Amino acid sequence: MSVLGTVRGLAVRANPAFAVGAVVVPLLAFGLAATVGTIQHHTYVHVMAGVLWTGIDLFMALVVGPVLGGLSVEERASWFQQFTPKMAFLMPSLATVTIFGGVTLAVRIGVFPNAGPWIALFSLVAFGLATGLLGWVFDAFRDRRWQAFLALVVVANGAYLYREVAAAGTSMPGTRLVIVLILAVMVVLTVAGFGVLLPTEVLVYRESVTDAPDADRIGRLGLRNAKLSGVQGAFQLAVIGLMVYLRWGGL
Repeated sequence: MSVLGTVRGLAVRANPAFAVGAVVVPLLAFGLAATVGTIQHHTYVHVMAGVLWTGIDLFMALVVGPVLGGLSVEERASWFQQFTPKMAFLMPSLATVTIFGGVTLAVRIGVFPNAGPWIALFSLVAFGLATGLLGWVFDAFRDRRWQAFLALVVVANGAYLYREVAAAGTSMPGTRLVIVLILAVMVVLTVAGFGVLLPTEVLVYRESVTDAPDADRIGRLGLRNAKLSGVQGAFQLAVIGLMVYLRWGGL
């Protein structure tokens, strides 16, 4: 199944209007806030996206996961078949707006010194690892298309990092410790979200549209994502604490 066919199929399962809205509304709000909006608008979009992202992850882990664990295999699989397509559109857009909204806001209000090289380093590590995990989830290490994509991600982000470090005129400019810790947590969240959670949702969809869907596999993959959502929620709570320190003069 092609990438375009998978996206189209997920959108149909999720409801096309929901799929478009879940992606366009957060990204449009971020684009407007970061370009023509005030700092207050920018803060609101970043915080609201983060609240929704964190809240949904914690709800999945603490409420939905235990409930689904008590259902039969067939009931659990049926639930995930309906629920997963919506999550495949909503959560990546919320994560993107939260992460990049936070980074651009920190630069805008002047609490992220020497941002360029650090953002480039984050991009190289986070997206390099996420792409590597994509290969693991889809068992694609021998697929030349995936190999080419991984090479493109590493080379492009490596060149981005080299350019930013060269422009800074030093090996790696310093920044506040709290910034480094926030970026480290964001690497974990990005890798987990785009390297495991999203591709697992694709696997659930692909299994559900086969001639004989394996209910046990669908339920197992869905519960794995629910548990990983709890791990993400814990890291998200940690980064909220770090952002409080960043905004009001800690570390």
